[in-house]
Amino acid sequence: MTMTPGSSSRGVLDGIVVADFSRVLAGPYATMLLADMGATVIKVESPTGDDTRAWQPPVRDDQATYFLSVNRNKHAIALDLKNDDDLATAHKLLAKADVFIENWKPGGLKKFGMDPAAVAQRYPHLVHASITGFGTKGGAHLPGYDLLAQAASGLMDITGEPDAAGQKAGVAIFDVVTGLHATVGILGALQERQHSGQGQHIAVNLMSSALSGLVNQTSAYVAGGVVPKRMGNDHPSLAPYGPFAAADQSLIIAVGNDGQFRRLAEALGVPELADDERYATNPARNAHREQLRTELEARLQHKTASVWVDQLRKVQIPCSEVFTIAQGVQFADDIGLEPVQPAGAEQVPTVKHPIDYSRSKITYDKAPPALNADEAAIRYWLNTPDDDSVRLLESNVSNYEKSTS
Repeated sequence: MTMTPGSSSRGVLDGIVVADFSRVLAGPYATMLLADMGATVIKVESPTGDDTRAWQPPVRDDQATYFLSVNRNKHAIALDLKNDDDLATAHKLLAKADVFIENWKPGGLKKFGMDPAAVAQRYPHLVHASITGFGTKGGAHLPGYDLLAQAASGLMDITGEPDAAGQKAGVAIFDVVTGLHATVGILGALQERQHSGQGQHIAVNLMSSALSGLVNQTSAYVAGGVVPKRMGNDHPSLAPYGPFAAADQSLIIAVGNDGQFRRLAEALGVPELADDERYATNPARNAHREQLRTELEARLQHKTASVWVDQLRKVQIPCSEVFTIAQGVQFADDIGLEPVQPAGAEQVPTVKHPIDYSRSKITYDKAPPALNADEAAIRYWLNTPDDDSVRLLESNVSNYEKSTS
């Protein structure tokens, strides 16, 4: 572990330094999670910046909210790896870092001496995580866009109404899943390094993450020989499980077992449905799902969705209204999840880190940085001997200013 002495405990990854050469979403999402957990993350961008700085609208104070969503708690420097001095700076960073994460095209870093083989030889302590779209073999030439992974994995084919064309998810879901997989891999490699003293290379890709993230749907084919089909908002294995029309709008009912269905039937005033052979078991309900929908909606139409949600939750029936993003954030706040956390002195609103620790901290110390915002502090730190260095935070900016005054 590369320590940065002189700091108090901030999180479970306190003292870990991450050299983040990734861009767009999967890599930056992973490194933001690491930064939130206390790692010192140095975001290295090209002189033109991360692509997502220009992915707008929407914006906040002229900054793309896309970029803001995954770059909290990072320190930014712009380097042109084709420039010898900047390349030397990049290698200084790798020498002092614990983790190197990048999503360059396979082979793209070889000319800079930063490919997996060169890194393993020159920086054996380093945990090196590479993110690609479709791996480094037959799919190495394919660009790593989430939409392509959604199409190629089958997600689009199972998403949407049966009689319509397949649809993508409303977010770049496999970028996020791949970022999570990269984070898990990095944490595992750091744990193993404590025993061996050696780093290693981690490879993750959108396609493998997509097939893993499709869980029961890919298993249906791999283990059962069943090719899943589009079912709209229905579930292939559960009923009733999806949206059902109430008096004003749809509500979600998610029945996972026969006991829940019995309570649902009683709450709707039709307890006899739970004993009807068409609906008494989950396989039977699946076989008669459209008839069941008609029966349920005939009762649900007498009250609004919000009234039904209140009543059904009282008897522990899993259910929800269908919210907008704005309503979802408000709901999370109403139930005490504190979904919005201001980052840095600028108090930039960001979405809360998804993990809570009982003893360790999750931090929101630094707003997403402007391009090259921390160059002076980073260069100062890179040229300071380890035994004299301090944490690369705002304190390092002060040290730099003192040294040049």
